[in-house]
Amino acid sequence: MNKTQLNKNFNTGSFQIGASVLKQFLWYFTDVFFFKSRIIPISSVLVFLLRLFGARIGKQVRIKPGIHVKYPWKLIIGDFSWLADCYIENLDLVTIGENCCISQQAMLMTGNHNYSKTSFDLVTGPINIEEGAWVGASAKVCPGVYIHNHAVLTMGSVATKTLDAYGIYQGNPAVKVKEREIL
Repeated sequence: MNKTQLNKNFNTGSFQIGASVLKQFLWYFTDVFFFKSRIIPISSVLVFLLRLFGARIGKQVRIKPGIHVKYPWKLIIGDFSWLADCYIENLDLVTIGENCCISQQAMLMTGNHNYSKTSFDLVTGPINIEEGAWVGASAKVCPGVYIHNHAVLTMGSVATKTLDAYGIYQGNPAVKVKEREIL
């Protein structure tokens, strides 16, 4: 078997953080103190802080303590959505539509590495979650995934490709198991 050493200084290609060093520094401490510490349990304060750092957030959005947002300036959330203590690693844009639910410990991951190259190049892709979709507890959404309106990714499932509207998806990788009916 060939032994291959990965380059620890991987190629980030055209990746841009999208904020000044000062903004990144201030966000780091705001994140640690207000979000990771869970010291502030008031959603409106957390929404205010995310907006202060560039997140575009609609009206009556609920943000729960403990949420992780890598770069707020790469986050859009529509009206009436609810985000629990999820993990948003948004190296690329994450768009969450209106009336969406991102449950406890769910992970939205917009970046990965090209494992077929020794240079371990960074690969990113936006995540788009349309109106009424639900990402269940401990579910994972991979880079470049599009979740169409009212689709459900069930607890612990992994979305590696587009989820159709009103589909209920389960497993790793997630497959459609039935249609969602909303009464």
